[in-house]
Amino acid sequence: MCPNITCVIVNVPEPDTEIVGGPELFIDRGSTINLTCVVRHSPEPPAYIFWNHNDIIISYSSSRGGVSVATERGETSRSVLLIQKAKPSDSGNYQCNPSNARPANVTVHVLNGEHPEAMQHAGNQRMGPSLGALAFISYVLLAYC
Repeated sequence: MCPNITCVIVNVPEPDTEIVGGPELFIDRGSTINLTCVVRHSPEPPAYIFWNHNDIIISYSSSRGGVSVATERGETSRSVLLIQKAKPSDSGNYQCNPSNARPANVTVHVLNGEHPEAMQHAGNQRMGPSLGALAFISYVLLAYC
């Protein structure tokens, strides 16, 4: 007699990382850069989420000041990077790098009074944070302050 063989196929989604509003964001000089990284479909929450600016890990205690991060771990994890008083040197590539998922990138342009309509870029462009990001930050600030 042949043994019974049962074949089970399990589809496990690969963890997905996204920076809300990307791949490009246009921010006015002097305003707050608000980047929200969302990690979905992770078998467990990431142990950490690092943020990089132009391939260098962001230090939250740097002499620049005004840089903070709030992270919420769960079935869907979120990390919000806030940079107060944006200046042109804050422009560049930002990367959200969770411990257990692929990184996500966004290019930030800090504008000196220019209008993004005059720049020729493909894709959707948004100014500033989304309503959902603002609600999340408000929640974090109320919960921890």
